[in-house]
Amino acid sequence: MASRLRVALVAGEASGDILGSSLMQALKVQHPDVEFIGVGGPRMQAEGLEPYFPMERLSVMGLVEVLGRLPELLARRKRLIATLIETRPDVFIGIDAPDFNLGVELKLRRAGIKTVHYVSPSVWAWRQKRVLKIRKGCDLMLTLFPFEARFYEEQGVPVRFVGHPLADAIPLETDRLAARRALGLPGESPVVALMPGSRGGEVAKLGELFLDAAERLRSMRPGVQFVLPCASPERRAQVEAMLAGRDLALTLLDGRSHEALAACDAVLIASGTATLEALLYKRPMVVAYRVAPLTYRILKRLVKSPFVSLPNLLAQRLLVPELLQDAATPEALSRAMGALLEGGEVQTEGFDAIHRTLRQDASCQAADAVLKLVGAR
Repeated sequence: MASRLRVALVAGEASGDILGSSLMQALKVQHPDVEFIGVGGPRMQAEGLEPYFPMERLSVMGLVEVLGRLPELLARRKRLIATLIETRPDVFIGIDAPDFNLGVELKLRRAGIKTVHYVSPSVWAWRQKRVLKIRKGCDLMLTLFPFEARFYEEQGVPVRFVGHPLADAIPLETDRLAARRALGLPGESPVVALMPGSRGGEVAKLGELFLDAAERLRSMRPGVQFVLPCASPERRAQVEAMLAGRDLALTLLDGRSHEALAACDAVLIASGTATLEALLYKRPMVVAYRVAPLTYRILKRLVKSPFVSLPNLLAQRLLVPELLQDAATPEALSRAMGALLEGGEVQTEGFDAIHRTLRQDASCQAADAVLKLVGAR
């Protein structure tokens, strides 16, 4: 292999752009003579990616939206595969976006190009037959969590657990009082963070529920204060409409979710990546989620995992309460949150050990794994 390394990467959304840019930085440190081609957002382009087309063309969510864009997505994927087979990069790295990237990886590997997938799809939980496609198309799977790596090892897929970038970014200890001062929150009163999700659909299903639970909790604990970080101006307007007519000691924030977690005593939170952030901030939590009834019935049949929240998946036991669908009522949520304000430290005893397990310098680990795969180590 020539000393110059050509790396192709494809990220399909903002979270992948963040992961990709950090990986590119680490690759440049470990192998300075490297060039990058493919698809990525502004962060990856700032690190030197030469883009084939805008990442936004891959950023599509929802079944109807995907169907409407399917001809374009398939055409772009076909052209990308042809271009990369002609260009012959030393390695292709698909960053998340499995519905697009796994097909690319399969074609490129058959053409003799090394392939890496960074961030495992949830094959351990549902649609497990996808692992057959991954085994055929992927020279190396890079996982953020150790339980994912164990699953791939059992399925005969080459894998390396690299850790989670959030565990590297969030300190092992945070200053609660300093965070409260920065947000203008009281230093002595109990503070509960409400985090009903970042998408409009999530807030529509969980926002009123979380506010109802907060009102009940405040009737039980009159001194409690609430803080709710809003992911966007649209989400803030959505929550403000739900607050009409309520008398609730609630501070709305524009973004600043990490500061809210650092400042609070406990969190009422939607299932998702935010539960990992709450764990890393060592905050006790109650996890809730609601979806359309038909969707829930289908998922109940498809999902193989006994848990839905990342803290429980990482602990491999019921560490935090999960109140899902009909079990997620204002009464149940307020009771569970009240218990956390009395003794939440029992729940968080294992959080530090999980944080340290995930704190692996993920981008450097991923870069090392990629370079070893292509023989540049």
